[in-house]
Amino acid sequence: MLSVILPSYNEEKMIAVAAETLAGILDAVKIPFELLFVNDGSKDGTWNEICRAREKDSRVCGVCFSRNFGKEAAMFAGLEKARGDCCVVLDCDLQHPPEKIVEMYRLWEQGYEVVEGIKHDRGEETGLHRFAANTFYGIISKATGIDMASSSDFKLLDRKVVDTLNAMPERNVFFRALSFWVGFKKTEVTYDVRERTAGESKWSTRSLIKYAITNIGSFSSAPLHLITILGFITLAISIVFSIVALVQKLAGTALGGFTTVIILLLFLGSIMMISLGIIGYYIARIYEEIKGRPRYIIEEYRG
Repeated sequence: MLSVILPSYNEEKMIAVAAETLAGILDAVKIPFELLFVNDGSKDGTWNEICRAREKDSRVCGVCFSRNFGKEAAMFAGLEKARGDCCVVLDCDLQHPPEKIVEMYRLWEQGYEVVEGIKHDRGEETGLHRFAANTFYGIISKATGIDMASSSDFKLLDRKVVDTLNAMPERNVFFRALSFWVGFKKTEVTYDVRERTAGESKWSTRSLIKYAITNIGSFSSAPLHLITILGFITLAISIVFSIVALVQKLAGTALGGFTTVIILLLFLGSIMMISLGIIGYYIARIYEEIKGRPRYIIEEYRG
């Protein structure tokens, strides 16, 4: 059986459309399935629409969070509740083309355990949003050593991979990177991002930046290594200025240098504050992990 996991946040207009579209596609090719909608603390009628969809089709299941915990938590809640032999994570707005699920499933039948959905075209985006997205993927790719420039959450995972991800105890998770990290037998399918048929995107440039900072911190220690690099750069600059100051002193041409002192103090102070901020951020992440709070709280389950 195939489990299709659909994280949903304020998607009341898309629940029925997604359920009918997916059921039609999968029934046509005779793939047994369940549709698992995860209501991530929506403020509209998303949960009511999920319940209505289940009344029409018993293969529709629903998880309702007690509040908004974020898309990463919603995807992992779906993975933990899914009963299928393989799982596909799909955006509820259907910007991930649902027809590609059939192609992914056939590749899984051939023995592939992870089928990655790779974006061929990102669709219509503002210039600022596209720049922010490209910057984020460039940073996370260099920080992790994994090429994530065209990756997405749209992917199929074998039960073996799902069980491996579910067994990981960490609270702050980055699904897209972890599914790369675990390994297993991989292949890819390409797709073009579609435009929404209803509703509005929940991703602003600000939320993308916040998402980037959270996931880089949860998956990579590269920012901590950046502090060491900044330290060596500062050391090199200080050695150069020290040599210049000594030469001027011995030559008897040394000036008051008040402006230079102020600039150096501001530069060093900025480096130290940035370094303390990065270290503090990681300490905060450690603090969150050791508290051991759950990734999410389920208020209601229909299935």
